[in-house]
Amino acid sequence: MSSTVPPAPSAVNAATVEAARRRRARMQEEERRSKLARQLVTPEGAAIRLKLATAAERAGAFLIDVAIQWAIVIATGLGLRFVMGAMDPGSANIAWALWLVFFFFVRNFYYIFFELGTKAATPGKRALGIRVTSRNGGRLTANSVLARNFIREIEVGLPFQFLMMGGDQVTGWMALLGLVWSGIFLLFPIFNRDKMRVGDLIAGTWVIKNPKTKLMGDISSSTASVAHGRYAFTPKQAEAYGIHELHVLEDVLRQSTQEVKAQVALRIRQKIGWHMQPGETDTAFLEAYYATLRRRLEQRMMLGDRKTDKFDVR
Repeated sequence: MSSTVPPAPSAVNAATVEAARRRRARMQEEERRSKLARQLVTPEGAAIRLKLATAAERAGAFLIDVAIQWAIVIATGLGLRFVMGAMDPGSANIAWALWLVFFFFVRNFYYIFFELGTKAATPGKRALGIRVTSRNGGRLTANSVLARNFIREIEVGLPFQFLMMGGDQVTGWMALLGLVWSGIFLLFPIFNRDKMRVGDLIAGTWVIKNPKTKLMGDISSSTASVAHGRYAFTPKQAEAYGIHELHVLEDVLRQSTQEVKAQVALRIRQKIGWHMQPGETDTAFLEAYYATLRRRLEQRMMLGDRKTDKFDVR
């Protein structure tokens, strides 16, 4: 007759304690991540979950960008110094003045240039997998980018200027007070739940995580046969939306829940006047319309006609 020896109480207690510790650590990590999660509703009604960048990620991206700026300035300055040795005084003064203009543009328009691009991120932000986006779910406008970056001069430029101030005791007190005042702006992202700078608050922007993900299959290729068969959209129905809505629809198809897909499909059907067919599913309808819309937009672009969004009625 065989018998099973029960585990020692100490071993059971140790395993239970370890499991409880891991569960508690996992719950704390999930709670920390949920604090940075936000839901953004696009103008088309699609709800997309975003994750805000942390203050550390934003600070790291800023330091990388500052290093790049200074590398550009120092490299061009050394090159200018070498070239100015072979110039006469008048030409050297002109070259120096042009370099000062170049320095001004590097300092003030570096961030604007990159954030107005399609990736909405500077090299520092791209290195850390974050980008700028609009809080209202629409496109990131030039006004928003200009506003958030011109405020940076108050947040970052003034503290350095105050640090460089010298002179008598009165000037020293003014520098100290100015530094404290600018420090409020500089530390503002740490003390608000959305990790926003004052520039973000004024411009209506967020800085969100933009992780590199493995690309999925081409939706339009996988649904081409379906679009040509069961779903036959008229040219007018295919003209209802533009490039911006195409990108939003792709995000919905790849990332959203079935409930969100149903809401978006309902909105599109109402806008284009589509009557739901027997046996038609929301996902199949969205995939077919995506393929048709993309094909129509590509045809227009081949003719030099770019339809930016649904409001572009040229």
